[in-house]
Amino acid sequence: MMPRKAAIARALGVSLAASAFALLPSRAEAHLVTTGLGPVYDGISHVLMSPDDLVPIVAMALLAGLNGPAAGRRALFAFTGAWLAGGIAGYLSGHAVIPGSTTALSFLLIGGLTAADRRLSPSTVAALAVGIGLLHGWLNGAGIAEAQNDPLGLAGIVSVLFVLVAIASAFVVSLRADWMRIAVRVAGSWVAAIGLLMFGWSLRG
Repeated sequence: MMPRKAAIARALGVSLAASAFALLPSRAEAHLVTTGLGPVYDGISHVLMSPDDLVPIVAMALLAGLNGPAAGRRALFAFTGAWLAGGIAGYLSGHAVIPGSTTALSFLLIGGLTAADRRLSPSTVAALAVGIGLLHGWLNGAGIAEAQNDPLGLAGIVSVLFVLVAIASAFVVSLRADWMRIAVRVAGSWVAAIGLLMFGWSLRG
């Protein structure tokens, strides 16, 4: 059993470390990827190809799943709604006014709570989802406005967010074996480590 746990921990470490290196040179308000298939598909591809959005989405789903079905359901709708609201507000503002270090702190917060496996109430998980969703949604919306892209890209972003959080949180809720929950906590610790690297990088200037 122990070698299996070690293999899982190593695999998670390698994949999340690679994400950390991909995150370091990027800006939090990255513009949408252009697929040529329209703004909705641009938004979908942006999430799937941008670790600075994909990692906190997955981490929020893991945290919600660890805290049970009720927390998962509340986080799903709170996270999606807040991301959309933040995206619209960011688009209307036309520029990002949030420093990149704030994004790093969101990684540290979600990753740290997931690694600690502290039992949180559904309302607390939903409140965290709202805060993280508003932050990252604002950065997405501001990035779309700065690049003069179609705001319908937000629809693609929140659509894939909804699907990812629904699947990932439901999967974590279904876990029963202790080693599986430990693997989820290891993933959380690596998200926190990525946040720490990002925060350090943001202070270089």
